[in-house]
Amino acid sequence: MLRAPMSPPPHVLRTELRALLRLALPLSLAHGGQALMGVVDAAIVGRAGAVPLAGTGLGASLFFAVAVLGMGIMHGLDPLISQAIGAGDERRARRMLWQAAWLAAFLAAAFTIPIALLPAVLVPLGISPDVAAQAAPYIWWRLPGLFFFLYYFGARAYLQAHGLGRPMVVATVGANLLNVPADLLLVFGGASLPAWTGPLRLVPALGAAGAAIATSLCIALQALVLVRATRAVPLAGPRPAGLARPDRAALGTAVRVGGPVGLHMFAEVGFFSLVSFLAGRLGAEALGAHQIALSVASLTFTMAVGLGDAGSVRVGLAVGAHDRAGARRAGLCAFAGGASIMLVPALAFTFAPGVIGRLMTDDPGVLALAVPLLRVAAIFQLSDGLQAVGAGVLRGAGETRFTFAANLAGHWLIGLPATLLLGFTLGHGVVGLWGGFCFGLTAVAIALLGRFLRVSARGIVPLAERAAA
Repeated sequence: MLRAPMSPPPHVLRTELRALLRLALPLSLAHGGQALMGVVDAAIVGRAGAVPLAGTGLGASLFFAVAVLGMGIMHGLDPLISQAIGAGDERRARRMLWQAAWLAAFLAAAFTIPIALLPAVLVPLGISPDVAAQAAPYIWWRLPGLFFFLYYFGARAYLQAHGLGRPMVVATVGANLLNVPADLLLVFGGASLPAWTGPLRLVPALGAAGAAIATSLCIALQALVLVRATRAVPLAGPRPAGLARPDRAALGTAVRVGGPVGLHMFAEVGFFSLVSFLAGRLGAEALGAHQIALSVASLTFTMAVGLGDAGSVRVGLAVGAHDRAGARRAGLCAFAGGASIMLVPALAFTFAPGVIGRLMTDDPGVLALAVPLLRVAAIFQLSDGLQAVGAGVLRGAGETRFTFAANLAGHWLIGLPATLLLGFTLGHGVVGLWGGFCFGLTAVAIALLGRFLRVSARGIVPLAERAAA
């Protein structure tokens, strides 16, 4: 007769939760710091005028829409590195770190031309020439930082698998400290600076291009901080021969695992970008309210993303060690943590949407629409947290294709029809558009939770063993 599996002792769950939160906290802070840089860019460029602000926002959206594919592929290294460390194979993990550099270089080369050509289609697609003139240099000046942007995620995967979250926080704090003065100098120029600043007074006002240069510098700084941190991780024994050479088999495995992650991210980003376009069709106030609510919800979302990254590591370590119970326990603790932490913003959006809205705008028309949007955001906070964690823990298990399929179906087959029905057919406007988020995110969250429960009920074969087979 089959017996139900025994629940782990409470002290085992407490130990797992402590390990999860110890790693999730710095990762969440790092994600939050990244989001903060975007907020600062908008605040500074916005003082240069509406056109530079529009060009910066459009350029950043288009750059990220393509770069997110490479970012997702780099995430394929997460389970490969964490499972190697879980198996006690530090040399394989270090070899994968070198493969991260090669993969970032290959992806940067592959994406450079498509990104560089994006400005050519702006005016034909209806973007006003003055906005396109600001967006084009923004996109081009982001290209020098593309390799560093991609490599950051490979180095991060190596450090977080070792439980080293502090370097990501240091890198993010350093980038934010550089971003403010670099933005001010490059966006507005140095003509108004005092005489003692010397050659800085010769820097011209570059508008949106200045914000892009500042961002590229900050991204390079973050990557270099992580490079220094990875070099400090000891490698026992002599350095293996050929450690730094490109490994076609390892790179192929990383692309196979990370490709669906990139497509999943592209599908999610594409859906939210489409809703932004639809909100724009409802008028300036609707679009402004949408952008305010989305920026606030994106900031709270970083907490769940940090937990998802930590859950990916904890599950990957257990899978690498062939600890089936440990993998399931780590994943379920991550789901529980994600649900719990997202209750905080859900309560804030429910009971204080006006306070939050007034921190972002003093326009009464925009505020009147932002308040109900924040209340809608309160409804899907739990689903948003669960789907972010679910993507992470399934990535740690090497299950990335299902995550892509779930996001594609949830957002585009369920969320989009609901968005169009509520927003336009039933006439609920921008609030109805956001109602579609609830359906899409809830569908994805249920699918990912169900998949993890099913996968973790049996032994999860490590990715290295699957490749060897």
